[in-house]
Amino acid sequence: MRTHRLPILVAAVALSLVGRNRLFAQSSSAKAAAPIDLTGYWVSIVSEDWRWRMVTPAKGDYASVPITAEAKRVADTWDPAKDEAAGEQCRSYGAAGIMRVPGRLHITWQDDNTLKVETDVGMQTRLLHFGSWKTPKEAKPTWQGESAAEWEIAGEAARRRGVVARSLKVVTTHMRPGYLRKNGVPYSADAVLTEYWDLYKEKNGDQWLVVTTLVDDPRYLQLQWVTSPNFKMEPDGAKWDPTPCSAKW
Repeated sequence: MRTHRLPILVAAVALSLVGRNRLFAQSSSAKAAAPIDLTGYWVSIVSEDWRWRMVTPAKGDYASVPITAEAKRVADTWDPAKDEAAGEQCRSYGAAGIMRVPGRLHITWQDDNTLKVETDVGMQTRLLHFGSWKTPKEAKPTWQGESAAEWEIAGEAARRRGVVARSLKVVTTHMRPGYLRKNGVPYSADAVLTEYWDLYKEKNGDQWLVVTTLVDDPRYLQLQWVTSPNFKMEPDGAKWDPTPCSAKW
């Protein structure tokens, strides 16, 4: 009988520790429970889709986006001058498109359960809410929508590949209709944006942020649209240069 007591004791202790960790996770603020630190200044590294991100694509260039026939009809009417005149110059800076707009991010904690992400290009602010936060019933759709966030921890295999953590999962809804691409490729008010923010650290100290972005839109997309913009951490905000939204570049 004694030979079986040690495994049972170990199991009991393990369960106790799991319970304590869960209790800590429930009672702790998101800031205190953060597995890694995302705060600081980050710059876009355009390593893919250069022709669609660094310049405004020609009207009708919808390659790689699985749009519906209705989306094509809408995109074919794109007129940046009309957007400017109507005060809609921020259409391509909404949550579903802003992370692919080349520029810089400034990430800070607004409070213990709200991560704030500011962009210098377009001067947008995203608020990522942790915990039991709910979208206010009276809230109107905005360019950046309403974002619910949670920490996720990567497994050992991911850590061996250099992923510190599947650090952040963000689901954004309640978005004002905007553009996935500068040339009028639309997303609707029904779109749902899901993001996974992964942090990588190199041996030389460089830090990289990869934001895997999944857009689901039953109105304008035939399939889920997946992209992965990359950012590199900068030492400070010396190059931070806020500029307003523009329908043209």
